[in-house]
Formats: sequence, structure tokens, C-alpha cells
Amino acid sequence: MGGALDDIAGAAAQARPHAPDLARLTQLPPVIQVHLYTALAALALGGVLMAVRKGRAFHRVAGWVWVALVSVTAGSTLFITSLNHGSWSFIHLFTGWTLIILPLAVLWARRREVARHRRAMMGLFYGGFAINLIIAFIPGRTMWSLFFG
Repeated sequence: MGGALDDIAGAAAQARPHAPDLARLTQLPPVIQVHLYTALAALALGGVLMAVRKGRAFHRVAGWVWVALVSVTAGSTLFITSLNHGSWSFIHLFTGWTLIILPLAVLWARRREVARHRRAMMGLFYGGFAINLIIAFIPGRTMWSLFFG
């Protein structure tokens, strides 16, 4: 495992950040583009939702939009298997977790179990996006090549 970590560290040391390579972005398979755009939209809207007062009409409407975005983001990963030679990889465990917890979090909100809803949604937002962003920016992956390659 040390060899892979050394390779990642070496690539990171040589990185030169730049604006996204839009030509490369348009060449990505449609499923990866959908995944990327919905993930970015969910990240932005989720940040707004974390900042605003909860329980108001905006929170409920924007929350449903966020749930839809996250559902598409997670669902699209089921069709992204190129990194692991046509098979799912370790990161797909987050897909399963998301697709289980997301409807439960909605159910808990509808049942007025606010504490459970809050924990689930914050866990999906902070845990899911933080972990997946770190994984997405590993040297050699698509996001790395868009911004550093």
C-alpha cells in the first residue's frame, strides 16, 4: 500500500492548480457529467440549507430539491464502474448507504422526528460530501485531471 500512497503524494507534490479544463469536461461520458453536475448543485444547495433557518417553507421546498439531487447523484454512481474495470468499487458502499438513509431521513422529517432527521441529513451532507470530495480529488481521478492535470 505504501507504493500507491507514494505515487499519490508524488503526484500531489507536482500539482499545478488551474481553472477547470472545460474541453475535458465535455468529453466525459454523460453519466459522469450528470453525476458531477448534480453533486455540485447538491453541495451548493446543501450549504445554503445548512445556513438557513429550518422548518420554514424554503427549507422544505429546497430540501426536496436537495433530496432529488442527491438521489440522482448517488443513483448515477451505479453506472460509473470504469475505474474498477466494469465492477463496483469501495466508494459504492457510500451509494448504498445514501440510498438507504436518504428516504429514512425524509420519513423522519414527515414523522416530526427532527433530531433523527437532522443527524441523518447532516451526516449525509458533511460526511458524504467530505469523504467523497477527498476521494474524487485523488491524483489520476477525473476531478484531479480537471483541476490539476
